[in-house]
Order: sequence, then C-alpha cells, then structure tokens
Amino acid sequence: MEKPNYLVYPAVFDNVDNEGYYTVTFPDVPDTIAQGATLEEAVKNAPDALAVALPDYKEYPAPTPIVDVQAANPGLLVSLVGVDMLAARRKMRDVTVRKNVTIPQSLDEEARAAGINFSETLTEALEEKLGI
Repeated sequence: MEKPNYLVYPAVFDNVDNEGYYTVTFPDVPDTIAQGATLEEAVKNAPDALAVALPDYKEYPAPTPIVDVQAANPGLLVSLVGVDMLAARRKMRDVTVRKNVTIPQSLDEEARAAGINFSETLTEALEEKLGI
C-alpha cells in the first residue's frame, strides 16, 4: 500500500512549566517533539518534526481522533498539524547547484571586504523573496 503524501495528526501544545516556551508532542508519533518560543513558532515548527520522524515508520500511525486527545490533555491546547511528506522529501533531497551571476564590480569589492558569503546571501534573498 502506498503511503499518503499529506498527513494530519493531533498535537498537544504545552507551555506549563516551560519558561514560556511551547513544547509540541504528538500522541500518535511517540518521541517526536517540536518547540517554539511562542505559540506561532511552535505551530510553524511542528510539521517539520513530523516530517523528520515519519519516514522511520514502515506504515504511518493512524491518527487518534482529536476529541480523544483533548480529553486526555485537559487544560492544554490541542490542535491538528498537517505535513506534506512529498514536499518534505523534496526538501531533504535538495542539492545545491552552481549559478553564475553578474553584479557591479564596486558591489563585489565592498562585499568581499566585508567578508560576505555570496552563496549564503543569495540563498537568503531568494528565500525571502519567494516567502519560503
């Protein structure tokens, strides 16, 4: 049976006794933990934790109904977290490619004098521009 590409699991977001940090656990995927300094950061990091853990499973675990997870974790935030495993696999296989770019000589000289890594800077700029 082929594994699905998109999965959704209930997650428990807990900031009790964590100095304000949120810890994210997945009852159906034991030993998988994400965290964040804020709830927003924890929500953003949660899919990555699943994307790293799930490939170790021969068959993906069945998700527990969210109402059951909520009942087992009173007072804590329980929410569904989705992960696109196809995108995660692509990201894990992502290799670097060489690109030839043209920039003004004066900019090249200033950047080299400042010790700027051109590849890193271009990558960061493209990620920001693309919103990834």
